[in-house]
Amino acid sequence: MGICEGRVAIVTGAGNGLGKAYALGLAAEGCKLVINDLGVGTHGEAGLTKGAAEQVVDEIRAMGGEAVANSDDVADWDAGKRMVDAALDNFGRLDAVVNNAGFVRDRMFFTCSPEEWDAVIRVHLRGHFCTTRHATEYWRAQAKAGHPVDARIVNTTSGAGLQGSVGQSAYSAAKGGIAALTLVQAAELARLGVTANALAPNARTRMTDTGAFDMAVEDGGFDVFAPENMAPLVAYLVSEQSQGVTGQVFELKGGTIFLSQGWTDSPAHDKGARFDARELDIIVRKLVATREPAKPVYGAA
Repeated sequence: MGICEGRVAIVTGAGNGLGKAYALGLAAEGCKLVINDLGVGTHGEAGLTKGAAEQVVDEIRAMGGEAVANSDDVADWDAGKRMVDAALDNFGRLDAVVNNAGFVRDRMFFTCSPEEWDAVIRVHLRGHFCTTRHATEYWRAQAKAGHPVDARIVNTTSGAGLQGSVGQSAYSAAKGGIAALTLVQAAELARLGVTANALAPNARTRMTDTGAFDMAVEDGGFDVFAPENMAPLVAYLVSEQSQGVTGQVFELKGGTIFLSQGWTDSPAHDKGARFDARELDIIVRKLVATREPAKPVYGAA
């Protein structure tokens, strides 16, 4: 038996890349799935991968698993409820939401349009909200009715959100917001029996296939950037085995896994009284010089 046997999960953006790898990995571990994919391109262009969700469902059924397709927009409020209802109507329960859907509109900050900014923030941040909000309403009702809840939220952040990425201001802002959202979800939902964690994957996807990232495979070597490398951690986080693991931001690259430490405080300078603006320069520069070095912004010189 797989570690997700009997579990039911929604995976958004599961028609290609990471989402597809997650879905197939979960199915191999016995999870029943709602496969969501809107069928858009890397930049959100409509209709470029129409039918992708259905194709993944066919693959899962061919391997003996159970899945249904959904082609809704993850950032649509009513669509989020339809995904939850699809799980309940087809499988009688819902145990996890894996938020993966998204796209990029790469621009330097000084050329980013309001429309591009809004589109990226919408699909990532609002997209992480809609389906999960309806799922938590269901889990809260189950808990209030006296039914045990052991549910999971798995969010997708990014190194861009944790340390920034040149040319990706909107994407970085959205992914940073998702990391913070995960911490709040973990704190608020623990009493209901729901855990929330985030994953910053290092993997080859349509969004990284731009020439800006060196993700070549060495001849005969381990494919460090294969999307499938991320799937076992997602399966673990969806499974009952991960009970009590919550509020964590995981980074995973090939066979290397670690936790992001997040924002931490440096040693303080305490004057014991109000500062004078004219004395702050030497204090600030000393704090900057003695702090632990930050990870560099991706693409920074």
